[in-house]
Amino acid sequence: MRQPTGREPDRTRGGRVWKLAGLAAVAGLAWVARDVPAQLGGRLTGARADRAARSPRFHDGTFHNPAGASATMVADPGRNLVRELIFGKQKRRPGSPVPLLRPGAAPAGDPARELNVIWYGHASTLVEIEGRRVLLDPVWSDRCSPSGLVGPRRIHEPPVRLADLPPLDAVLISHDHYDHLDMETVRTLADLQSAPFVVPLGVGAHLARWGVPEHRIVELDWSESHRAGGLTLTATAAQHFSGRGLRRDGTLWSSWTITGAHRKVFYTGDSGYFDGYAEIGAEHGPFDVTLMQIGAYDRAWPHIHMFPEEAVAAHLDVRGGLLVPVHWGTFNLALHDWSEPVDRLWAEAKARDVRLAVPRPGERVVVDEPPAVDGWWQSVA
Repeated sequence: MRQPTGREPDRTRGGRVWKLAGLAAVAGLAWVARDVPAQLGGRLTGARADRAARSPRFHDGTFHNPAGASATMVADPGRNLVRELIFGKQKRRPGSPVPLLRPGAAPAGDPARELNVIWYGHASTLVEIEGRRVLLDPVWSDRCSPSGLVGPRRIHEPPVRLADLPPLDAVLISHDHYDHLDMETVRTLADLQSAPFVVPLGVGAHLARWGVPEHRIVELDWSESHRAGGLTLTATAAQHFSGRGLRRDGTLWSSWTITGAHRKVFYTGDSGYFDGYAEIGAEHGPFDVTLMQIGAYDRAWPHIHMFPEEAVAAHLDVRGGLLVPVHWGTFNLALHDWSEPVDRLWAEAKARDVRLAVPRPGERVVVDEPPAVDGWWQSVA
């Protein structure tokens, strides 16, 4: 018979401590993950699903790119993306803080001819056009992820608070990826603003789940338009994909045109380079300014994000005037250096005689009098 050692109480206490620690860890994980189901968004049901099914881009249960376009990864023998992500030598964050500006009042002038662009970081951009205000792909959260603890984190803060934005005439969303559609930003804008959310087909399911009233959700297929505040907002083609969870392509992706009585703007959203740009230019161009996606590219996914040189080609295809780059500088989403996209863009724009403006986050670009490109990013890279 084993003799008592006197250690049993200590073991019992130790077991209880570990059990409590385990329960606390589980509770902590549950607390952290509490918003993840909502972050995943809604699913197409009822009339929304019926409308999606009628789209020429929808078949076999999902949306599709134009014929012949692929949104799949390209195999690269001998390359390990995970190893490169962890041990790669690229400098994917700047060495110094990114300079932020707070835009003041818009310059005085003829309201009917007004056209300004304020880039807040990544794809989040305010277009001031003919006295109206359109906000593109607003993401103000700290991470573009379904979790507040993991996922790509902001490199710089938003230069203004959502509460400090002017009254908006529309919020445009290009697609439902986390770096373009942010639940907390949408909820805040739904409370602070009265503008409609104009989105590609199916994306309204996410907004509805997050509490946006149905009368403020406008869903469009490619080539469909919506009038807002005297502007015409038209969904145009893009070559990309969608999805916030394991299921892909359940909602549509889009580029956008913003057309007033005198001024026109084109925004790529996320897209690979494709023939559709020339068609957009022929049908809707020329444009006074284009907002072109330039970052988060890689040779492993060449069909879904443009390389900077392709962004210049797309700008010319759509018959753009001034080019303003977006989709760079704020989130680390690829394996290139932080400053590489805009360095390559500047070189290509000079080689092809394309007018270019590269604003600091929060800086207003007056399209008719853009600031000279000064290479500001090179001093912080």
